[in-house]
Amino acid sequence: MIHRVLAADLPRHVGRRVRLAGWLHRRRELKSVSFLVVRDRSGLAQVVLREPVPYPEETVLQVTGTVVANPQAPGGAELAAAPVPAGVPAPAAHPGAPGAARPPLAASEAADPLVEVLSEAVEPPPFDLYRPTVPAALPTVLDHAPAALRHPRLRAPFEIAAAGVAGFRAALDGLHFTEVCTPKLVGTATESGANVFGVDYFGRRAFLAQSPQFFKQALVGVFERVYEVGPVFRAEPHDTARHLAQYTSLDAELGFVRDHRDVMAVLREALAGMHAAAAERAGAALALLGVEVPEVPVEIPAVHFAEAQELIGRHTGEDVRGEPDLAPAHERWLGEWARREHGSEFLFVTGYPMAKRPFYTHPDPGRPEYSRSFDLLFRGLELVTGGQRLHRHGDYLAALAARGEDPQAYAGYLPAFAHGMPPHGGFAIGLERWTARLTGAANIRQTTLFPRDLHRLSP
Repeated sequence: MIHRVLAADLPRHVGRRVRLAGWLHRRRELKSVSFLVVRDRSGLAQVVLREPVPYPEETVLQVTGTVVANPQAPGGAELAAAPVPAGVPAPAAHPGAPGAARPPLAASEAADPLVEVLSEAVEPPPFDLYRPTVPAALPTVLDHAPAALRHPRLRAPFEIAAAGVAGFRAALDGLHFTEVCTPKLVGTATESGANVFGVDYFGRRAFLAQSPQFFKQALVGVFERVYEVGPVFRAEPHDTARHLAQYTSLDAELGFVRDHRDVMAVLREALAGMHAAAAERAGAALALLGVEVPEVPVEIPAVHFAEAQELIGRHTGEDVRGEPDLAPAHERWLGEWARREHGSEFLFVTGYPMAKRPFYTHPDPGRPEYSRSFDLLFRGLELVTGGQRLHRHGDYLAALAARGEDPQAYAGYLPAFAHGMPPHGGFAIGLERWTARLTGAANIRQTTLFPRDLHRLSP
C-alpha cells in the first residue's frame, strides 16, 4: 500500500513510489516538459511531467510517482518519470476521481507520475499565491482571507502563534497549573466600564466576557493555579493598528503568592516557553519571515512607574509626573531605553497608580497610592498586564465603597472571597499582539485570523 507522503519528507523517500497530495501552487509549461509545484501543510514539492496539465492553480491534486533526487527541486527531491519493474501496476485512481487504473507497466517504460484531481478550483485566488511576496494590500487580504491565507507568508504568523500557544501551555503545565475553560457569556458588565457587547440571552440582557478575570480568581480557590486560552471581547471604539474587538487572551492566575513579583516570575517562564516553542516548532515560518526570536532574560529588567516617569522627564524634557498612565510614545521610549541600558527587548513597569487599576488590584502597603501591578512592554508596546489581587472579603467591600460602587453588582463574584482565598495574582497576554511584535507586523490584523473590529464582521 502506498501512503501519502508530505512534501517536506520527499528527500527521505528517494527511489520509492509515493503518493503526494495538496494544492497546485504553480504550473509551468515548457516545450517538452511540465512542472507542477504542489503545496501541502509542510511546504512545496515539485512534480515533473512530459505532458501538459490543464488544471488551474489551487486545484487539489493527488500525485503518485517515484521520488527522484534533484538538487534544483524544493528540498532536493521531486516526483518524476522513472523506470519501474515489469508487471507493477499503476495505482488505482482515487475514489471519485476521473479515470481508471492504467494497465501494468513494462520494464522498459518510464512511468510519469499519475495526477488525479480531487477538487478543481473554479475561481482564481485574489492574487497569485505563488509569488514570494504578497502583491495585495491588507484590505484585500482580509476580504479574501480563506484563500489569501494560503499564501506561505500570510500563513506563517499563525504557525508561529500556534507554537506560542503550545509553549504557553507546556510552561504552565510544567508549573502544575490546571487548564480551565470559562464562560464567555456573563450576566453583568462589571470589569472595565462600558466597552462591552450586549446580547439577548433568552429575553434577558447578557454580555460577552471582556476577560476570564473573575472566573480565574474564583478557581484559584479550587485548583490554586489555573490558566486559560480563549477569546475575549471588547467593544473597542479605537480604529487603530493595535486594537481589536475580539482577540485571544492567554490568562493565568496563581495562589499563595508573596506579592506581584511572584506573578512576574511565572510570566517570565511562560514567555520563555512561548519563545522556545516558536523557535522549535515554527522554525520554517520564522525563517520565511526573516524573524529571529529574541531571548527572554533570566531576569527581565523592571522599573517602577514613578521612576519611569522621572526617566522620561530627565531624558526627553517632558514632565509627565502626575499622569496616571504611560502614553504609547513613552512606552516606545522606555523600550528603547531597556534595549540600550539592559540589552533586553522586554521591560517590566511596576507600581501603576491605583487610580488607573481595577478595584480588585492590591495596593502597595508602603505606597498605597501605587499598586502591586505591572505591565510588560515588548519592544516598546504593552504586551501583558498583571499583578496581585485583593484576597480578603472585607478588603473588597472597602475597595468598592471607596469607589462608590454597590457590592450587589458583584453578587456573583464576591462570595468566593467570603469562603477564604489565598493571596493571589495573575496576568493576561494578548496572543495576536505577541505575534505582531515578534514578527514585526505593522498591523495587528496581519496576525489575527478573521479580525473583528469597528468595521469588520466578515468573513
